[in-house]
Amino acid sequence: MSGAAQALLAAAGAVLLVGLGWAGGRWQAGRGERAAGPGLGTPVERATFHTLYTASLAAPPLRAGLTEDAARKAARRLRSLLGTEALCLTDREAVLAWDGPGADHHQRRAMARVAVMLESGRSQSLRTECQRPGCPLKWAVFAPLTGEDGVLGALVAYGSRESAVLVRAATEVARWVSVQLELSELDRARTRLMEAEIKALRAQISPHFIFNSLAAIASFVRTDPERARELLLEFADFTRYSFRRHGEFTTLAEELRSIERYLALAGARFGDRLKVTLQVAPEVLPVALPFLCLQPLVENAVKHGVEDSAGECRITIAARDAGAEAVLTIEDNGVGMDPARLRRILAGERAGSSSGIGLPNVDERMRQVYGDDYGLVVETGVGAGMKVTVRIPKYRAGVHTTAPRPPAGPAGGGASHEAREG
Repeated sequence: MSGAAQALLAAAGAVLLVGLGWAGGRWQAGRGERAAGPGLGTPVERATFHTLYTASLAAPPLRAGLTEDAARKAARRLRSLLGTEALCLTDREAVLAWDGPGADHHQRRAMARVAVMLESGRSQSLRTECQRPGCPLKWAVFAPLTGEDGVLGALVAYGSRESAVLVRAATEVARWVSVQLELSELDRARTRLMEAEIKALRAQISPHFIFNSLAAIASFVRTDPERARELLLEFADFTRYSFRRHGEFTTLAEELRSIERYLALAGARFGDRLKVTLQVAPEVLPVALPFLCLQPLVENAVKHGVEDSAGECRITIAARDAGAEAVLTIEDNGVGMDPARLRRILAGERAGSSSGIGLPNVDERMRQVYGDDYGLVVETGVGAGMKVTVRIPKYRAGVHTTAPRPPAGPAGGGASHEAREG
């Protein structure tokens, strides 16, 4: 999904919050909210602030989708939001969560009414006709929860009496919940897109690189067995990292470790023709970034610096601390590229391009995760080499590694070799 679609849904959510804040405020005021003291605002204003705060607590679970666990975590907040005697969330088949009394004898009736509502897709309010002595659930409002695939389920709010305010408030809350569910769909679509792009990068790992790496390792088996062993371990670690199946994000330290392994293999093939300088500030090593977003840039530098030229290739990889950001540059002195051609490649016009999908893939993923201000900045010209600059915010909501590791790796202008994983 595009950033514009996400912004549109976020704006819609803000409008709905204002609406449910007003409705919730009127509802709370009608229930006898005590007068506010000096400087604390009117009862309606206080109720509105309470509504917005409670809604913010209910939102995170709903962003996981309409699941039993998410419904259970959100139901209590939503019931507090509406101030009702009981509340339940359902999908199309069953009650997912119930908060408040009456679950033992109202759940079955609730699903019977939900089935009727699913056909119409409209909110309904009716008497429960409950004959159980002492049961406070006399009136129910059924409001649909919708998504891209139509009606997904229902929000059912129970009150002790008929109330037009409850009908309005429950409908607004159900619309707000629906927006959160649509945003969860966008999150899942974004995740699927990023996974597809990572798979595309993995598929780009050249069979020629694998063949040439193994051939270089084989060349040392008789003359330098110890180096052959080290290169074989580097190759195993490189492929393990590149084809791992968990996590959208990694740390700069892990990405640089994988790059070191790649360069060790490339160095075995090209020998003294490949000169690499690492200049990395230790404080930026723990920064989280999209998985496989730097490695393709280094591969591109090796290709244009060594494979496409006959002279010595010098590659500089630098990472510096810039306050709220980490700034990374990958620079080579290779054959460079015509800027017009580069623009076409970044625009996705890759036909006949030897650069493959690396640059546009990384550029697109950086923009998806951090916004359009964080796309790649590329300086190049024919015969002038290439310099790629990547800016990475140190902290961004939703960007974190799934299994953080202690910061370690290259720092202070040189490569640091670590003990390998078992």
